[in-house]
Amino acid sequence: MSKYVLSFNAISGTNLPEVGGKGANLGELSRIEGIVVPEGFCVTTEAYKRTVVHNSVFNALLDQLSLLKVDDRVKISEISKKIRTIIEEAEIAKDIEGEITRYLSKLDERYAYAVRSSATAEDLPLASFAGQQDTYLNIMGKAVIFQHIRKCWASLFTDRAVTYRIQNGFDHRKVYLSVVIQRMVFPQASGIMFTADPVTFNRKVLSIDASFGLGEALVSGLVNADIYKVREGRILDRKIATKKLAIYALQAGGTEEREIESDRQNVQTLTDEQILQLEAMGRKIEAHFGRPQDIEWCLVKNTFYIVQSRPITTLYPTPANDGKSRVYASMGHLQMMTEDIKPLGMSFIQFLSFWFGENLKAAGGRLFIDGTYDLSSPIGRKILLVSTGKADVLMKNALTNLMKRQDFVKSLPRGKGSINMGTGAFTWVTQAIKIYRKNDIRIIEDLIAHNEELIQDMKQRIEKVSGDALFEFILKDTKELKAVLTGPENMSVMVVGGFVSSWINKKMEKWLGEKNVVDILSKSVPNNVTSEMGLALLDVSDVVRQYPAVIEYFHHAMDETFFEDLAKLEGGNAVSASIRTYLEKYGMRCSGEIDITKARWSEKPTALIPMILSNIKGFEPNASHVKFEQGRLEAEQKERELISRLEELPGGKQKAKKAKKMISVLRNFLGFREYPKYSFIKRFQIYKSALMNEGVKLVEKGIIREKEDIYYLSFEEFREAIRTNRLDYSIITTRKEAYEVYEKLTPPRVMTSEGEIISAEYHTGNIPQDALVGIPVSSGIIEGRARVVLKLEDANIEEGDILITSFTDPSWTPLFVSVKGLVTEVGGLMTHGAVITREYGLPGVVGVENATKLIKDGQRIRVNGTEGYVEILG
Repeated sequence: MSKYVLSFNAISGTNLPEVGGKGANLGELSRIEGIVVPEGFCVTTEAYKRTVVHNSVFNALLDQLSLLKVDDRVKISEISKKIRTIIEEAEIAKDIEGEITRYLSKLDERYAYAVRSSATAEDLPLASFAGQQDTYLNIMGKAVIFQHIRKCWASLFTDRAVTYRIQNGFDHRKVYLSVVIQRMVFPQASGIMFTADPVTFNRKVLSIDASFGLGEALVSGLVNADIYKVREGRILDRKIATKKLAIYALQAGGTEEREIESDRQNVQTLTDEQILQLEAMGRKIEAHFGRPQDIEWCLVKNTFYIVQSRPITTLYPTPANDGKSRVYASMGHLQMMTEDIKPLGMSFIQFLSFWFGENLKAAGGRLFIDGTYDLSSPIGRKILLVSTGKADVLMKNALTNLMKRQDFVKSLPRGKGSINMGTGAFTWVTQAIKIYRKNDIRIIEDLIAHNEELIQDMKQRIEKVSGDALFEFILKDTKELKAVLTGPENMSVMVVGGFVSSWINKKMEKWLGEKNVVDILSKSVPNNVTSEMGLALLDVSDVVRQYPAVIEYFHHAMDETFFEDLAKLEGGNAVSASIRTYLEKYGMRCSGEIDITKARWSEKPTALIPMILSNIKGFEPNASHVKFEQGRLEAEQKERELISRLEELPGGKQKAKKAKKMISVLRNFLGFREYPKYSFIKRFQIYKSALMNEGVKLVEKGIIREKEDIYYLSFEEFREAIRTNRLDYSIITTRKEAYEVYEKLTPPRVMTSEGEIISAEYHTGNIPQDALVGIPVSSGIIEGRARVVLKLEDANIEEGDILITSFTDPSWTPLFVSVKGLVTEVGGLMTHGAVITREYGLPGVVGVENATKLIKDGQRIRVNGTEGYVEILG
């Protein structure tokens, strides 16, 4: 077998390192019965390596290129151009030239050929690189073909290809180029076929783009294409475009644009029979590769030729299912954590998911709620829509849109729903009535104290177990914790808080015409462990602000030696004591805290530094007391105002008396709503510490390489590795590779088992033109500078900034004391960001799609938290 040239019929997927993604796929296509591929061969990556990679000037330039970042556009362009020149002028060795010539002779070098680049990091299942390298059509003559082989090699270093590799973390030295030499076919029509709809992502719907002449006109955007949607032998939709231009091959080589005759411009490019024939071919190709494909095709004298097939890399993975119609809702959007969750983290979420446990399904490193059975039941559907609407209105709207499809609803199988409260809900309500009537804040204080005692007891008991007994202990404890958190003591208090909030808002709007008064009445309520966390960090900041040496150190602090370094500085011991005290109460928190594998503040104390520095910059000493008192006084003033106005109404004394009781209950019990999550996250840290000790033992035994490898195992897999002292390490390697891809994915709010992503929209009402629409969650209007923050540790907040981010969870609370408003991409009325903005009196709008992309860091914006929109002012 030749080292430098391989014919298509000698190539399979295993030849990827020699022939690149495009070449390997063409080899595989050639093996499929009934699929016709134009003849050709590949000049292997060995030819590229021998010709290019040993050039000393080339390597010196590559060294410079490897140091650049995406923003270094001018330098990227300058160095890339020099590299391309070197490659295009390189001499091809005689033996390589001879082999290429022999293969050309077999096919007949008088024919026209397509000369295409095929990189080893191209057309991969998880990274397309489509369009990054060059293709040349209708190339004729041996000398010209050799010239274009060099051009293809050089196209590995176009500006766009280099930038794409930098963005995706591919090493320039580890990407090589093969060149595909493929005999040209001269079609009357050509186009692209997607075996999954590229708009809706439905895997059952195949989409065909078709136009006259060569497909280059379509790919380059010169012409509009016909679009046909096909499903299982049935044409669902046809959009016939006006096709004014086509690209055709010239006899002497090259291509030209031609205008299409006016009477053919609106003719359907393919007949219905041809469309269905192409669909059948597409499904056969998809089945061969085992995943949805993006296929290039040509039609020549009633024969379809396939000239390329690559995986569609933009599809979000679907959960494994039984083949029946299913509906999946993103749990991450409901929990304000759309980042990927490691397998061990998923296990714990499933243990503690109060209603969705057995109906939680994994896909793309996230968890989805299988809401099929709930949606197939009228009662379950209503409960699911109401509950999702409180957390994420766009999710509710998407589900509502899907439920309008009667045929789809009828196709849903029936079964046990996710939300099954049973008799528990009745107990919560009866207990809630008693709590409401008693209206004693000591109920909350006693409940919190009891929960804290349970946590301390568990902490002492878990320290005495290890090995398999530890896993059994955790399983039992999570069941007990779940029972406590969903028990009548906790849930009845939550019911009271929700009921009085709703009553006050509805009645004050009805009686006084004033919306969302709870936003002010709930300021500075007692026993809110999350809002207290933000104020407590202000106190830490007051200690830090006294010591310039500590502030200077904070700009280059390291987690590994954080407290040791502080001990060497003036004031370091005082700062250490303050931070340690803070971490004792809040150290188990972090961004994305529902994933037990995320680094906690106690593990990564430097995560607090940006917030501490922002506090020092934006506040005077003793700000925590001032802010809390200010909020409390505003709430009291609002209560007095409302009661006074109510007393002026007909029947006012009775209304005022009832409102006063409701406001008192609100302030006594509303703060508790943040405690249940705080308590189970506190337990998470205790579990995690114990499990990490077991991970260290596996490292010592050589079973895993680093203790963090346990994150890539499920709870049961981890337990089995401890029990047997055996593990197939390739499981961890494979999952690490998969999670490199998962972390870049954006999970959909709602999708079906066919992969279709269900869209949603807001009902805009009287929203200004060009405003970004969301959900109003905290009243008020504020103007200021947008500060786009994607990671909490990157926050650099100054006075008057408005926080723009994807989502927030309790770990973001300390940042809220420094900002003047909030805009998030994910969220609803009862999610963390909404609750804390109301607590701190910040205007807030959540659920603003693509806010972090549409709003640029530093822009001046106006946030209308009363009506729910954001205006970009400049």
